[in-house]
Amino acid sequence: MDALLLSRIQFGFTVSFHYIFPILSIGLAIILVIMEGLYLKTKKQVYHQMTHFWVKIFGLIFALGVATGIVMEFQFGTNWATYSRYVGDVFGSALAAEGIFAFFLESGFLAILLFGWNKVKPRTHFFSTIMVCFGAHFSAVWIVVANSWQQTPAGHHIVGTGAAARAEILNFWDMLFNPSTVERLSHVLGGAWQAGAFFVLSVSAFYLLKKKHTEFAQKSMKIGLVVAAFAAIFQLITGHFSAIVVEEHQPAKMAAFEAVYPENEAAGYHLFGWVDEEEEKVKYGIEVPGLLSLLLHGDPDAPVKGLRNFPPDERPPVNAVFQTYHGMVIIGMALIGLSLLGLFLWWRGKLFNYRWLLWIFVLSVIGPQLANQFGWFSAEVGRQPWIVYGLLKTSEATSKAVTANEVMISLTMFAIIYLLLLVLFIYLLNEKIQHGPEDFEYEKEGQRA
Repeated sequence: MDALLLSRIQFGFTVSFHYIFPILSIGLAIILVIMEGLYLKTKKQVYHQMTHFWVKIFGLIFALGVATGIVMEFQFGTNWATYSRYVGDVFGSALAAEGIFAFFLESGFLAILLFGWNKVKPRTHFFSTIMVCFGAHFSAVWIVVANSWQQTPAGHHIVGTGAAARAEILNFWDMLFNPSTVERLSHVLGGAWQAGAFFVLSVSAFYLLKKKHTEFAQKSMKIGLVVAAFAAIFQLITGHFSAIVVEEHQPAKMAAFEAVYPENEAAGYHLFGWVDEEEEKVKYGIEVPGLLSLLLHGDPDAPVKGLRNFPPDERPPVNAVFQTYHGMVIIGMALIGLSLLGLFLWWRGKLFNYRWLLWIFVLSVIGPQLANQFGWFSAEVGRQPWIVYGLLKTSEATSKAVTANEVMISLTMFAIIYLLLLVLFIYLLNEKIQHGPEDFEYEKEGQRA
């Protein structure tokens, strides 16, 4: 393998591992606000228990997110020097804003959230919870802005030629609100809310199966279920609008999502299948005729631009994109069904009656993680061969001085370190879950124990 392929594998590996933690922290942050808000409103001790317990989990996840995220920014300089020079003006402003306005806000109030229980007033602590939640979401804004600019560049001009070419911002607001920012950000946040909600559902269902912390688990599960159902429906809506933006601005990617090859014909939607890229057709699949045209244009006979409109060297790896996209959709639909089933059984008073359903909820924590990973894979692999869509190809973006052996050594080291971090995370998480929520006594009115 050459340095280009190894660099892509290394960045994909480190980003995929890191992405587990930010989406969990964003999703848990919104749930923490709900739980602590309910405590302040009702003064019920169980909501205090919930908040205190999940804050500890949040702190662990936040720490892993920071530790694994630092690596990526260094890779821009070591493995992707040409790319860094090309997008530095654009990415510099977005990443600087993320660090100054979002990360510092989140990490600053995190100290009060974690250690201020009996040191500040309850409403002050709740304010810190809100600020941590806001900081987590605001951080996602700037990261998605930077990535969306790669997908749909806007608000810039190109300075220089050849190896010296780079993008400079002409209009900051056009760059910030490039054509895909709003749709992609809403879809990312919906996935994060799902991840946090199903994490809460998983742990709560586990306690119910073990007949431990019953009141805590039932109330936590109800909160998680409401957020999960809202986020699942929200994902369906934002995913639809995101697909429309992709079809308009990245038609080759949309064609790869559904393996549409004819130049301009009505296109169906495959429920599943396997793409034969040599024969240019989907095998072993089921297709609903005209459905893709209907979803994108409101007309089952509307033409969709197919892959034959693009030169072979400007098409993404079709089968890989097709499989990850459909994996995301299938899991997303399953999560909608599971959350709505949970709401229905709650309404019927039977939510906690079925052990088989509780086991499904325990395992459901994997679903949003897989769907989020598949979504990013389909989005990032789908824009290939471009690293900045229509402007800079991935093959031209690497550091010319870095050799394949050097990348292989660093990739191996990262794999070992990340494996150790994963083992440590699972061990500490299991310890906290096994320990469970704590009982609290008030030292005096208006103060937390």
